[in-house]
Amino acid sequence: MKERNLAGNKKKGLIFNIQRFSLHDGPGIRTVVFFKGCPLRCLWCHNPEGQFLKKEMVFWEERCIGCKTCLNTCPNSAVNDTEKCLLCGKCVEACPSGAREIAGREMTVEEVMDEIKKDIPFYEESSGGVTFSGGEPLLQKDFLISLLEFCKEKGINTAIETCGYSSWEVLSNVSRLTDLFLFDLKIMDEESHRKFTGVSNNIILENLRKLSSVYEKIIVRIPVIPGVNDNIENINKTADFILSLGIKEAHLLPFHSAGIEKYRRLRREYKFTIDNFQRKDGLSLFSKIFKEKKINVKIGG
Repeated sequence: MKERNLAGNKKKGLIFNIQRFSLHDGPGIRTVVFFKGCPLRCLWCHNPEGQFLKKEMVFWEERCIGCKTCLNTCPNSAVNDTEKCLLCGKCVEACPSGAREIAGREMTVEEVMDEIKKDIPFYEESSGGVTFSGGEPLLQKDFLISLLEFCKEKGINTAIETCGYSSWEVLSNVSRLTDLFLFDLKIMDEESHRKFTGVSNNIILENLRKLSSVYEKIIVRIPVIPGVNDNIENINKTADFILSLGIKEAHLLPFHSAGIEKYRRLRREYKFTIDNFQRKDGLSLFSKIFKEKKINVKIGG
């Protein structure tokens, strides 16, 4: 089959990071493409720079040398005003210490594929590929589908990490081009899910039911959050739900507090209160529950 001309594809997407040589987001060595925009607002979010479908200014206070070059460069006198900032990038270019950067870059399909193709030799050697993550990649469905189509043409293995909060039509269309889904399940109780993520889990659970009925390669990923879902009742309900769908594998993702610094750099408030950090034996106990139900389980991604 003749490969289509990438330059002819004018679709653009908003990407906030492309991470190469990842070992935690699917099999083998992977390139992870992080999409901006997410329909959930998880209080513990580790990637807050991926929440909004727009560019944002990031300020690394610890790098700032106080030279005030940014103040003298900003055309709108908005260096310390996120609402007035035009995100023109002039302060970023002028800063001598790299204290400022813009989270979110508009990229074409060709530009993203150029980055992905650099790692094809590593995919072939390790049975790896590309993982589309975020944020939530399904929010930019047309851009995602174009990338998946070109990956398919190049024989590149594809995985999608998703919160599952989308229309079934989008999820179904994307599944035809995807080799593996990394599907997040956070909380089984609907009220608690709404409290901690801002949305109901009804759509998420229904989408996983539908997806598992037509698609086999699904790994459920459970971020284990202290004081939120790290209790026996929720873990049992999650494992039973996965088992009822015939899904064979789950990953328990340990909580970490790296997101706190990211919120500060975005000049946003980190609202998640950590009353007690994760018990060291907690993940082992939860892992045992999954194993007893004959579900392959792994601690970590």
